[in-house]
Amino acid sequence: MQLEIGKIYTGKIKGIAQYGAFVDIDGGGTGMVHISEISNTFVNAVRDHLTEGQEVKVKVIGINEQGKVSLSIKKAEVADENGGEKKPFKKERKIKPNIYEPKKTIPQSEMTFDDMLAHFKQSSEERIGDLKRSTDRKNGTRRK
Repeated sequence: MQLEIGKIYTGKIKGIAQYGAFVDIDGGGTGMVHISEISNTFVNAVRDHLTEGQEVKVKVIGINEQGKVSLSIKKAEVADENGGEKKPFKKERKIKPNIYEPKKTIPQSEMTFDDMLAHFKQSSEERIGDLKRSTDRKNGTRRK
């Protein structure tokens, strides 16, 4: 039986090395699972995750010119979780909420004198703060 890249097969762990595990695929020969392709978490020792004779599902990720087969356990697990679809593993990104919301401006004709004065104070304090920050950066000093 010829192995196809991208397909998932069932196999048994034939041997364990420091850098990975050799898997005997049912009716397809032998391939190697590199230590980086065993789990989505950090693998310090292969024997902590796999044992000889253990049955595993593997995905063929490559075959070189010499006929050596590269396998992945973690990509086979991701494909099984996605219902057999061949999607790469992606971490879900958390979307940060948009914190900045522009203030609603009241038309000047509807503002009272106190509203205008408060608006002027706030904007002038913001401008002064921006000026101080920029001059501090130019001078090479920072306040803590």
